[in-house]
Amino acid sequence: MPDTSRRGLLAVLVASAASAPLAGLAAASPASAAGPAATVPPFPAPAGLSSARSSVTLPPLDASYFTPVTLSTPLTATVLPGTPARTEVTSGGRRVALLTHGARTVVVPGPQRTFAENKRPFADDFQRTLPDVSLPVADREYWGASPGGGSWSTLGPADTDYSVVPGAGVISLTTDFASRHATLRDTDIKDVDVRCVGRLDKVPTGQACSFALSFGYQDPHNNYRARLSFLTTGAVELRVEKEVSDAVTQLTSALTLATGVPAGTDWTIRVRREGSRIQAKAWRAASAEPSAWAVDVTDPDPGLANGRVGVRALANSGCANLPVKLTVSNFEVDAANWAAPPTVTHGDWVRVLPRPFDGTWSDGLEQTIRAWAGSTAPDVLAYAAMFLGGAPAVTAGAGPAQGKQVLGEAGYGYLDPQGYRYEGADFHEYMNVGWTFDDGVHTGPSSKQVGNLDCSGYTRMVYGYHMGVPMAAGQDTSKERLPRKSRDMADYAPGVLIDRTDGTNPPAATLLQPGDLVLFNADSGDDNPTVTVDHVGIYLGQDTMGKRRFLSSRKTVNGPTMADLGGASLLDGTGTYAKKLHTVHRI
Repeated sequence: MPDTSRRGLLAVLVASAASAPLAGLAAASPASAAGPAATVPPFPAPAGLSSARSSVTLPPLDASYFTPVTLSTPLTATVLPGTPARTEVTSGGRRVALLTHGARTVVVPGPQRTFAENKRPFADDFQRTLPDVSLPVADREYWGASPGGGSWSTLGPADTDYSVVPGAGVISLTTDFASRHATLRDTDIKDVDVRCVGRLDKVPTGQACSFALSFGYQDPHNNYRARLSFLTTGAVELRVEKEVSDAVTQLTSALTLATGVPAGTDWTIRVRREGSRIQAKAWRAASAEPSAWAVDVTDPDPGLANGRVGVRALANSGCANLPVKLTVSNFEVDAANWAAPPTVTHGDWVRVLPRPFDGTWSDGLEQTIRAWAGSTAPDVLAYAAMFLGGAPAVTAGAGPAQGKQVLGEAGYGYLDPQGYRYEGADFHEYMNVGWTFDDGVHTGPSSKQVGNLDCSGYTRMVYGYHMGVPMAAGQDTSKERLPRKSRDMADYAPGVLIDRTDGTNPPAATLLQPGDLVLFNADSGDDNPTVTVDHVGIYLGQDTMGKRRFLSSRKTVNGPTMADLGGASLLDGTGTYAKKLHTVHRI
């Protein structure tokens, strides 16, 4: 159950008169059971690549907002046509609440908020083994998925040139004059600060070999790269170049960084791009990073304004001692901005009643609605946003999770031997506490899942732990408690069914409102959408393009997201989630 210290802290965060970016907030210190958690002042988001990964912002709150939320006496309650039944509450002809018969969630007007998310930093140290030879050849992934950065795509000339052993991504140069590209499937990266560490196992003979850090990568024929050439003399040269329609332009002349370099020497390449400015440097990984950039140029090419990041390897024609292996031990994005970060702006706040609305308008219910008018205390959406990338850690001041983190950036799950994320991180495992559920079952903590939430665990963290909806340890068919798994939420979650697929088409969901659970038959491998549900999210609202966007915790992103890495978080269009929407449910 929520405690007053959490609510007091989040009220400060959400009700600030200034922008309150999640990543710009200092972490709260642990609170004592006797007093509220330390209040955390908001700070404006810094600009550029150091900007917050996610944010919730409000305009200044002054009398001009609070004056119109003064409610008339009495309020008017009107049952609207349609199914499920809904009651609209108005004051002076203006809606002040929308209640659904049989549900606890209520949408009320409040200060307009903007929810935004940007790419979160990540590092891939290749702690996995690929390809998985137990899979059919067509299903094998050769570099797999980076932890939070997306999936790797490998290209040319042969799949078998790529592999991963624990601690290293390997590219084998088995033939000369054939580029090999390993890039992350995130095409919307614009500004970026990225680095990689790699080494060649031989000093080439005959002709040089090279490896490069690619950015603004559209395809093998159109990209930027910072390239290290390893010459037959043992010298290492740095070049920054772009390739457009196979025509290569040198943005700087070659810089000799070292001579007499032995085989197996690790080198780090770092690139920072903001707008049209490109900075690059490279150094022996065993040495300290140089303070100055070796290259600082401007190249405003709109065709390469955004694109993937990755690695390119090449043996020049005439290299005589192939095969040569490139071993990449680290690939890291320290900061990055998407070209068009997802943004949702509206004035809908999602409140939760202590019990389902039975359709009867009463004095007590009216007092509840009046208390919510103009309130900026945290709601369902505020809590949901506090697990996005960059959200600060907040600890509980009292209750079963006292002293434990109950808010803050969440991952999805720990990694299996092939680098894929395990499901199974429930809300209490994020907090590393055992939990006795409302059905009497006790489940212990999991040290492996601390800080993680799978899709249903994220939903239970928001609606169960923070908003007080009863939860079950497992399936629970009573429809009074929130089940553990998404497939059971589709049928047994407390509340009201809003819409469901007809078995052929996704539901129209014409009565969809912020806070609704959206459930999908997304990746079960079953083509029949009536068979099962395997993913759940929380509907957020329409983005700047008028598309319906939701929040959910996902494997590819490694945690809660409203963005499109690994699949668009949209209910409109032709993406996986738009096509596979199965059920809409209101708690």
